[in-house]
Amino acid sequence: MIARMWHGRVLTSKAKAYREFLNMRAVPDYQSVEGNVSVYIFEQSEGDITQFVTLSFWKSMEVIQGFAGQDVGVAKYYAEDKDFLFEFEPRVLHYEVVGQSQ
Repeated sequence: MIARMWHGRVLTSKAKAYREFLNMRAVPDYQSVEGNVSVYIFEQSEGDITQFVTLSFWKSMEVIQGFAGQDVGVAKYYAEDKDFLFEFEPRVLHYEVVGQSQ
């Protein structure tokens, strides 16, 4: 299994709207791909800035290609992201899951 991690920053004043967008648009998009195991959204506010991390789990890198394209290291963005994000980080991180609890 592969974990895919993306990070983004928004104004705290826009955090609630971005959280709703992620849960209504991005999470279902991830889940629509056969081979997506799960998706988690993390949020941390620090004054005027709120950080979001999306952590998704996939059965294989080939499955991720079906979601993100040939170069799985390139971040996938939605048109609506331009209304929220400070910058568009170009890359995501991938980790092989080598242990888990039941």
